[in-house]
Amino acid sequence: MSAKQTRCLVTGATGYVGGRLVPRLLEDGFAVRALARNPDKLAKVPWRDQIEIARGDLTDADSLAEAFTDVDVVYYLVHSMGTSADFTADERRAAQNVVTAARSAGVRRIVYLSGLHPEGADLSTHLASRTTVGEILIASGIETVVLQAGVVVGSGSASFEMIRHLTDRLPVMTTPKWVHNKIQPIAIRDVLHYLAAAATAEVPKSRAWDIGGPDVLEYGDMMQIYAEVAGLSRRYMVVLPVLTPRIAALWVGFVTPIPSGLARPLVESLHCDAVMANHDIDTIIDRPAAGLTPYRRAVSLALARIARGEVETTWDTGTAAPLPSDPDWAGAIVYTDTRSWRTKASPAQLWEAVEHSVPEHWHVESRDEGVLLRLRADRRSPGVRWLEMRVAPDRGGSRYEQRAIFYPRGLLGRLYWLAGRPLHAAALGAQLRKVSEAAG
Repeated sequence: MSAKQTRCLVTGATGYVGGRLVPRLLEDGFAVRALARNPDKLAKVPWRDQIEIARGDLTDADSLAEAFTDVDVVYYLVHSMGTSADFTADERRAAQNVVTAARSAGVRRIVYLSGLHPEGADLSTHLASRTTVGEILIASGIETVVLQAGVVVGSGSASFEMIRHLTDRLPVMTTPKWVHNKIQPIAIRDVLHYLAAAATAEVPKSRAWDIGGPDVLEYGDMMQIYAEVAGLSRRYMVVLPVLTPRIAALWVGFVTPIPSGLARPLVESLHCDAVMANHDIDTIIDRPAAGLTPYRRAVSLALARIARGEVETTWDTGTAAPLPSDPDWAGAIVYTDTRSWRTKASPAQLWEAVEHSVPEHWHVESRDEGVLLRLRADRRSPGVRWLEMRVAPDRGGSRYEQRAIFYPRGLLGRLYWLAGRPLHAAALGAQLRKVSEAAG
């Protein structure tokens, strides 16, 4: 069946993977319906008018019948980790409800994204639950493609955000012995490639296929490479074998914004290697045309918008940047200071004042004539600084909008901004007065 003839239901469309998969499926020509417990979260997406939206909860069987009607492929991208006191029971019930609804509606295929794990290992509660869901779907009698991925690299991915926040904040860290375990990370763009292709790929039978990037690394190596790409100094790790998963999870919850309820299953899942056991995914799905993304490149993509100073979250992000539906703890730390001032001067007069008020030790990085001047600081600091100076018409006069942006590098960058906040505020206030005086 071709993409144009295939109707897809994406469960978890407001989640990390689902929110990025929907536009990819649309781009490939699929008809898409999104299932969400709260459809309001999709109200502002640019592709809202291109899809159907159904309200439903996988743990509520009665809410699924209408959503599954006239669907060929169901994408199962929901998990309860960090949102439920007994997420394993919720996930089993959700999987059974999906099977029942899919059978009744005559769904042709289920595509499920699970976790990469070694065969026969003593799995964490999180990985065991994900595996159980896959087994329920495969045993359903409905054709099922289970894709098993390890650390997914991209802003918003919980496992990547744990790497980001730990590495950003801790120049020296104590770690459990799992820091030396092997991991095979995969870029979010490659995950989306495999998921989209799984809708129509010819498969010999229902089963699980491992997917991973080209690099096999120790978890500690992943943190060091992140530090290098982010412009941080080398991180030092002191391995303490006595650190239990519970203590490690509490530590992660303390030093990062990731909730401890989510941190614990993530940490527990790292106690064993996560490397591809089967390599035959290429027998049903061709690799991306540009090849699989190396880990270093995947990290660079996840950080690229910050490096350009594009700090807002938008839906027009491709794959690696944050989305508005991502949790508050996703994405890099960015500090901003926004001020505005209204004047009776014309926009042209105010723009002239702006051009004559560029502070010392800043250079013009970009210019939108008559509208926006974007500056970047020349002086070195433990981070990157930008200053935006914007002019807009306003009720017969004009309005000056000034926004300072600071992207801190590591713990020193955070201390630099927070400890010097009164001085930063004074300097930014003086800059606004300088423009106002120049505008008369």
